[in-house]
Amino acid sequence: MANTYTQLYIHIVFAVKGRANVIKEDWQKDLYRYIIGIVDGKKQKVYSINGMPDHLHILVSIKPDKSISDLVRDIKSNSSKWINEKGFVPGRFEWQSGFGAFSVSQGALENVVAYIKNQKEHHQKFNFREEYIRFLEEYAVDFNGNFLFEEI
Repeated sequence: MANTYTQLYIHIVFAVKGRANVIKEDWQKDLYRYIIGIVDGKKQKVYSINGMPDHLHILVSIKPDKSISDLVRDIKSNSSKWINEKGFVPGRFEWQSGFGAFSVSQGALENVVAYIKNQKEHHQKFNFREEYIRFLEEYAVDFNGNFLFEEI
């Protein structure tokens, strides 16, 4: 798209199916590198990635010709296939359906990067459910709490 200039930052959050605590530290960094490769392959950029055993946070910049839903679908499908091929978890690994995607301004970028980087510290204060609901409320997203999470 000639003469189109954008800088679109999106904070993406999604969970392991049933919010199972299966992402282990011994392969977590490899998973992050793999996801960065997926995003790079789609010609987008990861600014920060981190998470906990039951969920991930990814801050990306996305071009206007790329659908957020398509990017998340590609991340989730390719990374779950990779996790299963590696045999990192007993049984079949799956991401939970759906995701959160929140726009981030240039001025808030450093704060979001720091937030993602410090996941362990944040989750000493509150769990993923509380964190996710807080995001939805802060971004004024309409939601029905009965349909937010697939329980184990």
